Amino acid sequence: MNKTAIRLNILTLSLLFIYSCSGGSNSISPEIVELSSSPEHPLIWEVVTPSSVNMNEVKLSSAFDYAFADGTFTQSAVVIKDGKLVYERYRGILDGESNAIANTTTLDVATLQFLFGERDQESLSSSWSSAKSFTSFLIGIAESQGLISSINDSASIYITEWANDARSEITIKNILDMRSGLEPMCFDFTNQELRVCQSQLDSGSGGDIVYSDDQLSGCINRNLAESGVIQPWYSTTEVYNKGDFKYSNCDTMVLGEIIFRATGQDVQTFADYQLFSKINIDAFWWKDFVASGQSNGNLLAYCCLDSNARDYAKFGHMLLLGGIWEGDSLSYNSYVNMIRELEYYGLQFWKLCAKSPDESGNCPDNSFIHSTVGFDGQYIMIDFARNMVVVRNSLYAPILNLSTERKMKLIPTSLSSSNWVLTLPRASGTPVNSNFNASVFYDLVTQAIE
Repeated sequence: MNKTAIRLNILTLSLLFIYSCSGGSNSISPEIVELSSSPEHPLIWEVVTPSSVNMNEVKLSSAFDYAFADGTFTQSAVVIKDGKLVYERYRGILDGESNAIANTTTLDVATLQFLFGERDQESLSSSWSSAKSFTSFLIGIAESQGLISSINDSASIYITEWANDARSEITIKNILDMRSGLEPMCFDFTNQELRVCQSQLDSGSGGDIVYSDDQLSGCINRNLAESGVIQPWYSTTEVYNKGDFKYSNCDTMVLGEIIFRATGQDVQTFADYQLFSKINIDAFWWKDFVASGQSNGNLLAYCCLDSNARDYAKFGHMLLLGGIWEGDSLSYNSYVNMIRELEYYGLQFWKLCAKSPDESGNCPDNSFIHSTVGFDGQYIMIDFARNMVVVRNSLYAPILNLSTERKMKLIPTSLSSSNWVLTLPRASGTPVNSNFNASVFYDLVTQAIE
Protein backbone atom coordinates (compact mmCIF):
# COMPACT_ATOMS: atom_id res chain seq x y z
CA MET A 1 0.00 0.00 0.00
CA ASN A 2 1.27 3.50 -0.86
CA LYS A 3 2.16 5.34 2.33
CA THR A 4 1.10 8.67 0.90
CA ALA A 5 -2.36 7.39 0.10
CA ILE A 6 -3.04 5.32 3.20
CA ARG A 7 -6.53 5.52 4.63
CA LEU A 8 -6.57 5.56 8.38
CA ASN A 9 -9.66 4.48 10.29
CA ILE A 10 -9.45 7.14 12.94
CA LEU A 11 -12.58 8.54 14.53
CA THR A 12 -11.23 11.66 16.17
CA LEU A 13 -8.17 13.83 15.97
CA SER A 14 -7.95 16.91 18.16
CA LEU A 15 -5.36 19.29 16.73
CA LEU A 16 -3.67 21.78 19.01
CA PHE A 17 -0.65 23.46 17.45
CA ILE A 18 1.66 26.35 17.30
CA TYR A 19 2.50 26.91 13.65
CA SER A 20 5.72 28.74 14.19
CA CYS A 21 8.52 28.89 16.70
CA SER A 22 9.52 31.82 18.82
CA GLY A 23 12.52 33.82 17.74
CA GLY A 24 15.46 35.21 19.65
CA SER A 25 15.89 38.65 21.13
CA ASN A 26 17.47 41.67 19.45
CA SER A 27 21.12 41.01 18.83
CA ILE A 28 24.37 42.02 17.24
CA SER A 29 24.81 40.41 13.82
CA PRO A 30 27.56 37.79 13.65
CA GLU A 31 30.85 38.75 12.09
CA ILE A 32 30.74 38.56 8.32
CA VAL A 33 33.44 36.44 6.71
CA GLU A 34 33.95 36.95 2.98
CA LEU A 35 33.88 33.77 0.92
CA SER A 36 36.33 32.86 -1.83
CA SER A 37 35.93 34.71 -5.13
CA SER A 38 33.39 33.47 -7.69
CA PRO A 39 31.87 30.66 -5.59
CA GLU A 40 29.54 28.25 -7.35
CA HIS A 41 26.68 26.28 -5.89
CA PRO A 42 27.23 22.51 -6.03
CA LEU A 43 24.47 20.77 -7.95
CA ILE A 44 25.43 17.51 -6.25
CA TRP A 45 26.94 17.50 -2.77
CA GLU A 46 30.52 16.39 -2.42
CA VAL A 47 30.57 14.11 0.63
CA VAL A 48 33.77 14.42 2.66
CA THR A 49 35.09 13.39 6.05
CA PRO A 50 34.67 15.83 8.92
CA SER A 51 38.43 16.01 9.41
CA SER A 52 38.86 17.36 5.87
CA VAL A 53 37.03 20.54 6.93
CA ASN A 54 38.58 20.64 10.41
CA MET A 55 35.67 19.09 12.26
CA ASN A 56 35.88 16.37 14.89
CA GLU A 57 33.83 13.33 13.90
CA VAL A 58 33.44 12.06 17.47
CA LYS A 59 32.00 15.40 18.60
CA LEU A 60 29.73 15.56 15.55
CA SER A 61 28.47 12.09 16.31
CA SER A 62 27.74 13.18 19.87
CA ALA A 63 25.80 16.21 18.60
CA PHE A 64 23.73 13.95 16.35
CA ASP A 65 23.15 11.50 19.20
CA TYR A 66 21.50 14.39 21.03
CA ALA A 67 19.39 15.36 18.01
CA PHE A 68 18.24 11.79 17.31
CA ALA A 69 17.53 10.64 20.85
CA ASP A 70 14.19 8.97 21.49
CA GLY A 71 11.68 11.74 22.17
CA THR A 72 13.16 14.27 19.73
CA PHE A 73 11.11 12.97 16.77
CA THR A 74 14.02 13.86 14.47
CA GLN A 75 13.88 12.33 10.98
CA SER A 76 16.91 13.95 9.36
CA ALA A 77 19.83 16.26 9.97
CA VAL A 78 22.64 17.40 7.69
CA VAL A 79 25.78 19.50 8.20
CA ILE A 80 27.31 21.39 5.27
CA LYS A 81 30.72 22.95 5.94
CA ASP A 82 32.75 24.92 3.38
CA GLY A 83 30.37 23.82 0.65
CA LYS A 84 30.70 20.09 1.36
CA LEU A 85 28.46 17.56 3.07
CA VAL A 86 30.35 16.41 6.13
CA TYR A 87 27.74 14.61 8.25
CA GLU A 88 24.15 13.38 7.97
CA ARG A 89 21.82 10.97 9.70
CA TYR A 90 18.28 9.65 9.14
CA ARG A 91 15.89 7.42 11.05
CA GLY A 92 12.25 6.46 11.48
CA ILE A 93 10.09 6.60 14.57
CA LEU A 94 11.45 5.07 17.79
CA ASP A 95 9.56 2.98 20.34
CA GLY A 96 9.26 5.69 22.98
CA GLU A 97 7.92 8.14 20.42
CA SER A 98 5.39 5.64 19.07
CA ASN A 99 4.11 4.92 22.55
CA ALA A 100 3.89 8.61 23.48
CA ILE A 101 1.81 9.45 20.39
CA ALA A 102 -0.34 6.32 20.67
CA ASN A 103 -1.13 7.08 24.31
CA THR A 104 -2.37 10.60 23.53
CA THR A 105 -4.05 10.30 20.09
CA THR A 106 -6.13 7.79 18.17
CA LEU A 107 -3.08 6.79 16.12
CA ASP A 108 -2.00 3.33 17.26
CA VAL A 109 1.56 2.00 17.39
CA ALA A 110 1.17 -0.22 14.31
CA THR A 111 -0.09 2.68 12.21
CA LEU A 112 2.70 4.94 13.43
CA GLN A 113 5.33 2.34 12.66
CA PHE A 114 3.85 1.89 9.18
CA LEU A 115 3.70 5.63 8.46
CA PHE A 116 7.00 6.63 10.04
CA GLY A 117 9.19 3.59 9.49
CA GLU A 118 12.64 3.57 7.94
CA ARG A 119 13.91 6.88 6.54
CA ASP A 120 16.93 7.76 4.37
CA GLN A 121 18.40 10.69 2.42
CA GLU A 122 15.63 10.49 -0.21
CA SER A 123 12.80 10.68 2.32
CA LEU A 124 10.70 13.83 2.16
CA SER A 125 10.23 16.22 5.04
CA SER A 126 7.78 19.10 5.16
CA SER A 127 8.85 22.66 5.83
CA TRP A 128 5.86 24.16 7.58
CA SER A 129 6.79 27.83 8.02
CA SER A 130 10.31 27.38 6.67
CA ALA A 131 8.50 27.81 3.33
CA LYS A 132 8.03 31.49 4.20
CA SER A 133 11.75 32.03 3.66
CA PHE A 134 11.57 30.44 0.20
CA THR A 135 8.66 32.74 -0.67
CA SER A 136 10.71 35.70 0.50
CA PHE A 137 13.62 34.82 -1.76
CA LEU A 138 11.24 34.41 -4.70
CA ILE A 139 10.11 37.98 -4.04
CA GLY A 140 13.78 38.98 -4.21
CA ILE A 141 14.20 37.17 -7.53
CA ALA A 142 11.09 38.84 -8.96
CA GLU A 143 12.41 42.24 -7.86
CA SER A 144 15.83 41.66 -9.41
CA GLN A 145 14.17 40.67 -12.69
CA GLY A 146 12.04 43.81 -12.73
CA LEU A 147 8.82 41.83 -12.37
CA ILE A 148 8.36 43.62 -9.04
CA SER A 149 9.73 47.15 -9.24
CA SER A 150 10.73 47.40 -5.58
CA ILE A 151 9.83 45.73 -2.30
CA ASN A 152 9.45 49.26 -0.94
CA ASP A 153 6.55 49.93 -3.30
CA SER A 154 2.93 49.70 -2.26
CA ALA A 155 1.60 46.16 -2.29
CA SER A 156 -1.59 47.61 -3.80
CA ILE A 157 0.17 47.77 -7.19
CA TYR A 158 -0.50 44.03 -7.28
CA ILE A 159 -3.22 43.59 -4.64
CA THR A 160 -5.48 46.12 -6.34
CA GLU A 161 -8.25 45.47 -3.80
CA TRP A 162 -6.22 47.70 -1.47
CA ALA A 163 -5.63 50.54 -3.92
CA ASN A 164 -8.45 52.88 -2.88
CA ASP A 165 -8.19 52.86 0.90
CA ALA A 166 -5.63 53.16 3.68
CA ARG A 167 -4.25 49.71 2.85
CA SER A 168 -2.54 51.32 -0.15
CA GLU A 169 0.12 52.54 2.31
CA ILE A 170 1.25 48.96 3.02
CA THR A 171 4.52 48.16 1.28
CA ILE A 172 5.69 44.72 0.20
CA LYS A 173 8.54 45.14 2.70
CA ASN A 174 5.99 45.71 5.49
CA ILE A 175 4.43 42.36 4.64
CA LEU A 176 7.79 40.60 4.39
CA ASP A 177 8.66 41.86 7.88
CA MET A 178 5.27 40.90 9.38
CA ARG A 179 4.44 44.56 10.00
CA SER A 180 1.58 44.95 7.55
CA GLY A 181 -0.78 46.42 10.14
CA LEU A 182 -3.55 44.13 8.89
CA GLU A 183 -5.73 42.14 11.25
CA PRO A 184 -4.56 38.55 11.80
CA MET A 185 -7.03 35.94 10.60
CA CYS A 186 -8.15 32.68 12.19
CA PHE A 187 -10.69 30.01 11.30
CA ASP A 188 -14.27 30.23 12.58
CA PHE A 189 -15.50 26.65 12.94
CA THR A 190 -19.11 27.81 13.36
CA ASN A 191 -19.31 29.72 10.10
CA GLN A 192 -16.56 27.72 8.35
CA GLU A 193 -14.69 30.82 7.23
CA LEU A 194 -11.84 33.08 8.20
CA ARG A 195 -12.43 35.86 10.71
CA VAL A 196 -10.29 38.14 12.88
CA CYS A 197 -8.41 36.22 15.58
CA GLN A 198 -9.93 36.56 19.02
CA SER A 199 -6.95 36.12 21.34
CA GLN A 200 -3.20 35.84 21.61
CA LEU A 201 -3.59 32.07 21.80
CA ASP A 202 -5.23 31.64 18.39
CA SER A 203 -3.18 34.37 16.70
CA GLY A 204 0.20 33.76 18.30
CA SER A 205 1.01 30.98 15.86
CA GLY A 206 0.19 33.09 12.83
CA GLY A 207 -3.49 32.19 12.76
CA ASP A 208 -5.06 28.78 12.13
CA ILE A 209 -6.04 29.48 8.51
CA VAL A 210 -4.97 25.90 7.77
CA TYR A 211 -8.54 24.70 8.46
CA SER A 212 -10.04 26.81 5.67
CA ASP A 213 -10.66 25.41 2.19
CA ASP A 214 -9.89 28.88 0.79
CA GLN A 215 -6.81 30.17 2.59
CA LEU A 216 -6.29 33.23 0.38
CA SER A 217 -9.49 35.26 -0.09
CA GLY A 218 -9.92 36.08 3.59
CA CYS A 219 -6.27 37.11 3.79
CA ILE A 220 -6.75 39.67 1.03
CA ASN A 221 -10.16 40.89 2.18
CA ARG A 222 -9.16 41.97 5.69
CA ASN A 223 -8.91 45.37 7.29
CA LEU A 224 -6.20 47.41 8.87
CA ALA A 225 -6.17 46.91 12.62
CA GLU A 226 -7.16 49.89 14.75
CA SER A 227 -4.01 51.46 16.14
CA GLY A 228 -3.43 52.87 19.61
CA VAL A 229 -5.76 50.48 21.42
CA ILE A 230 -5.47 47.11 23.13
CA GLN A 231 -6.12 44.37 20.61
CA PRO A 232 -6.85 40.99 22.26
CA TRP A 233 -4.95 39.14 19.50
CA TYR A 234 -1.86 41.26 20.25
CA SER A 235 -1.81 41.68 24.05
CA THR A 236 -4.15 41.91 27.01
CA THR A 237 -2.08 44.72 28.54
CA GLU A 238 -0.06 46.45 25.81
CA VAL A 239 -1.45 48.84 23.22
CA TYR A 240 -1.10 47.79 19.59
CA ASN A 241 0.36 50.41 17.28
CA LYS A 242 0.46 50.32 13.51
CA GLY A 243 3.74 48.81 12.36
CA ASP A 244 4.21 46.59 15.40
CA PHE A 245 5.48 43.10 14.61
CA LYS A 246 2.68 40.56 14.37
CA TYR A 247 3.45 37.15 12.92
CA SER A 248 0.77 36.29 10.37
CA ASN A 249 0.31 33.37 8.00
CA CYS A 250 -2.07 35.53 6.01
CA ASP A 251 0.68 38.03 5.29
CA THR A 252 2.74 35.36 3.54
CA MET A 253 -0.30 34.09 1.64
CA VAL A 254 -0.59 37.62 0.25
CA LEU A 255 3.08 37.51 -0.78
CA GLY A 256 2.30 34.38 -2.77
CA GLU A 257 -0.51 36.22 -4.54
CA ILE A 258 1.80 39.16 -5.27
CA ILE A 259 4.20 36.72 -6.97
CA PHE A 260 1.29 35.25 -8.93
CA ARG A 261 -0.01 38.62 -10.13
CA ALA A 262 3.44 40.07 -10.82
CA THR A 263 4.86 37.10 -12.73
CA GLY A 264 1.80 35.27 -14.02
CA GLN A 265 3.02 32.13 -12.25
CA ASP A 266 2.15 30.61 -8.90
CA VAL A 267 5.00 30.16 -6.40
CA GLN A 268 5.56 26.52 -7.38
CA THR A 269 5.90 27.29 -11.08
CA PHE A 270 7.98 30.42 -10.53
CA ALA A 271 10.24 28.57 -8.09
CA ASP A 272 10.62 25.61 -10.46
CA TYR A 273 11.94 27.82 -13.24
CA GLN A 274 13.76 30.51 -11.27
CA LEU A 275 15.15 28.68 -8.22
CA PHE A 276 14.66 24.94 -7.83
CA SER A 277 16.02 24.01 -11.27
CA LYS A 278 18.98 26.37 -10.76
CA ILE A 279 20.22 24.60 -7.63
CA ASN A 280 19.01 21.12 -8.58
CA ILE A 281 16.40 20.49 -5.92
CA ASP A 282 13.00 18.81 -5.99
CA ALA A 283 10.41 20.52 -3.82
CA PHE A 284 6.61 20.27 -3.84
CA TRP A 285 4.27 22.93 -2.45
CA TRP A 286 0.89 22.18 -0.93
CA LYS A 287 -2.27 24.06 -2.02
CA ASP A 288 -5.53 24.91 -0.32
CA PHE A 289 -8.69 23.01 -1.23
CA VAL A 290 -10.50 25.31 -3.65
CA ALA A 291 -11.02 24.22 -7.25
CA SER A 292 -10.17 27.60 -8.75
CA GLY A 293 -7.58 29.94 -7.25
CA GLN A 294 -4.11 30.30 -8.71
CA SER A 295 -3.75 26.75 -10.06
CA ASN A 296 -6.52 24.36 -9.04
CA GLY A 297 -6.07 25.80 -5.57
CA ASN A 298 -4.00 28.55 -4.03
CA LEU A 299 -0.39 27.67 -3.27
CA LEU A 300 0.32 27.80 0.47
CA ALA A 301 3.15 30.33 0.32
CA TYR A 302 3.31 30.44 4.13
CA CYS A 303 3.93 26.74 4.66
CA CYS A 304 4.22 23.18 3.54
CA LEU A 305 6.99 22.78 0.99
CA ASP A 306 8.03 19.11 0.81
CA SER A 307 11.64 18.24 0.03
CA ASN A 308 14.51 16.27 1.54
CA ALA A 309 17.20 17.42 3.96
CA ARG A 310 19.98 17.52 1.37
CA ASP A 311 17.90 19.75 -0.89
CA TYR A 312 16.86 22.07 1.93
CA ALA A 313 20.58 22.45 2.62
CA LYS A 314 21.14 23.56 -0.97
CA PHE A 315 18.79 26.49 -0.38
CA GLY A 316 20.71 27.46 2.75
CA HIS A 317 24.07 27.15 1.03
CA MET A 318 22.88 29.22 -1.91
CA LEU A 319 22.05 32.01 0.54
CA LEU A 320 25.41 31.52 2.24
CA LEU A 321 27.07 32.22 -1.11
CA GLY A 322 25.04 35.40 -1.59
CA GLY A 323 22.40 33.97 -3.91
CA ILE A 324 24.80 32.46 -6.42
CA TRP A 325 24.42 29.20 -8.30
CA GLU A 326 26.51 27.16 -10.68
CA GLY A 327 26.62 28.22 -14.32
CA ASP A 328 24.72 31.46 -13.71
CA SER A 329 26.42 34.84 -13.55
CA LEU A 330 23.46 36.37 -11.73
CA SER A 331 23.81 37.02 -8.01
CA TYR A 332 21.10 38.05 -5.57
CA ASN A 333 23.64 39.32 -3.06
CA SER A 334 21.81 42.59 -2.36
CA TYR A 335 18.71 40.72 -1.15
CA VAL A 336 20.82 38.26 0.84
CA ASN A 337 22.67 41.15 2.46
CA MET A 338 19.35 42.53 3.70
CA ILE A 339 18.64 39.14 5.26
CA ARG A 340 22.05 39.17 6.93
CA GLU A 341 21.43 42.58 8.43
CA LEU A 342 18.14 41.78 10.18
CA GLU A 343 18.10 42.12 13.94
CA TYR A 344 15.32 39.80 15.08
CA TYR A 345 12.87 38.89 12.35
CA GLY A 346 12.64 40.24 8.83
CA LEU A 347 12.13 39.20 5.22
CA GLN A 348 10.55 35.99 6.54
CA PHE A 349 13.76 34.88 8.28
CA TRP A 350 14.58 34.56 11.99
CA LYS A 351 17.61 35.12 14.14
CA LEU A 352 18.33 31.94 16.13
CA CYS A 353 20.59 31.57 19.14
CA ALA A 354 23.70 29.61 18.18
CA LYS A 355 24.47 28.53 21.74
CA SER A 356 22.67 26.67 24.48
CA PRO A 357 20.55 29.15 26.48
CA ASP A 358 21.89 30.29 29.84
CA GLU A 359 20.12 29.71 33.17
CA SER A 360 17.82 32.67 32.49
CA GLY A 361 16.93 31.38 29.05
CA ASN A 362 18.90 34.12 27.29
CA CYS A 363 21.32 33.71 24.40
CA PRO A 364 24.94 33.83 25.69
CA ASP A 365 27.22 36.44 24.12
CA ASN A 366 24.46 37.54 21.72
CA SER A 367 25.59 34.67 19.52
CA PHE A 368 23.06 34.40 16.71
CA ILE A 369 22.75 32.83 13.28
CA HIS A 370 20.08 33.17 10.60
CA SER A 371 17.48 30.47 10.17
CA THR A 372 14.25 29.38 8.62
CA VAL A 373 11.87 28.07 11.27
CA GLY A 374 8.89 25.79 10.88
CA PHE A 375 6.33 24.14 13.14
CA ASP A 376 7.43 20.86 14.73
CA GLY A 377 11.07 21.89 14.41
CA GLN A 378 11.97 22.44 10.77
CA TYR A 379 15.22 24.40 10.47
CA ILE A 380 17.66 25.54 7.80
CA MET A 381 20.35 27.22 9.91
CA ILE A 382 22.73 29.50 8.02
CA ASP A 383 25.99 30.57 9.66
CA PHE A 384 27.70 33.25 7.55
CA ALA A 385 30.56 33.54 10.04
CA ARG A 386 31.47 29.83 10.06
CA ASN A 387 30.55 29.11 6.41
CA MET A 388 28.17 26.38 7.57
CA VAL A 389 24.59 25.22 7.01
CA VAL A 390 22.78 22.84 9.36
CA VAL A 391 19.39 21.33 8.53
CA ARG A 392 17.07 19.51 10.90
CA ASN A 393 13.61 18.07 10.16
CA SER A 394 11.07 16.15 12.20
CA LEU A 395 9.33 12.92 11.24
CA TYR A 396 6.87 13.40 8.37
CA ALA A 397 4.28 11.42 6.42
CA PRO A 398 2.04 13.14 3.85
CA ILE A 399 -1.55 12.02 4.36
CA LEU A 400 -3.33 12.09 0.98
CA ASN A 401 -6.66 10.43 1.63
CA LEU A 402 -8.85 12.65 -0.56
CA SER A 403 -6.57 12.63 -3.58
CA THR A 404 -2.96 12.05 -4.51
CA GLU A 405 -2.52 15.78 -5.02
CA ARG A 406 -1.10 17.91 -2.23
CA LYS A 407 -4.33 19.83 -1.59
CA MET A 408 -4.87 20.50 2.11
CA LYS A 409 -8.19 19.75 3.72
CA LEU A 410 -8.13 19.07 7.43
CA ILE A 411 -11.17 17.62 9.15
CA PRO A 412 -10.18 17.50 12.85
CA THR A 413 -12.64 14.71 13.64
CA SER A 414 -11.44 12.42 10.85
CA LEU A 415 -7.91 12.12 9.56
CA SER A 416 -9.15 9.36 7.27
CA SER A 417 -11.14 12.03 5.40
CA SER A 418 -8.32 14.55 5.26
CA ASN A 419 -5.30 15.55 3.25
CA TRP A 420 -2.77 16.59 5.84
CA VAL A 421 0.84 17.48 6.58
CA LEU A 422 1.42 14.94 9.35
CA THR A 423 4.63 15.86 11.14
CA LEU A 424 5.47 14.67 14.62
CA PRO A 425 4.80 15.28 17.32
CA ARG A 426 2.31 18.18 17.41
CA ALA A 427 0.63 17.95 14.01
CA SER A 428 -0.73 14.59 15.16
CA GLY A 429 -2.80 16.39 17.77
CA THR A 430 -0.76 15.12 20.70
CA PRO A 431 0.07 17.32 23.70
CA VAL A 432 3.51 15.66 23.73
CA ASN A 433 6.38 18.03 22.93
CA SER A 434 9.67 17.21 21.28
CA ASN A 435 12.81 17.14 23.43
CA PHE A 436 14.81 18.68 20.57
CA ASN A 437 16.27 22.17 21.00
CA ALA A 438 17.79 23.76 17.89
CA SER A 439 20.15 26.04 19.80
CA VAL A 440 21.52 23.17 21.88
CA PHE A 441 22.04 21.07 18.75
CA TYR A 442 23.75 23.88 16.87
CA ASP A 443 25.99 24.61 19.83
CA LEU A 444 27.07 20.98 19.92
CA VAL A 445 27.79 21.01 16.17
CA THR A 446 29.96 24.12 16.45
CA GLN A 447 31.92 22.52 19.26
CA ALA A 448 33.09 19.97 16.69
CA ILE A 449 34.92 22.69 14.72
CA GLU A 450 38.63 22.48 15.48
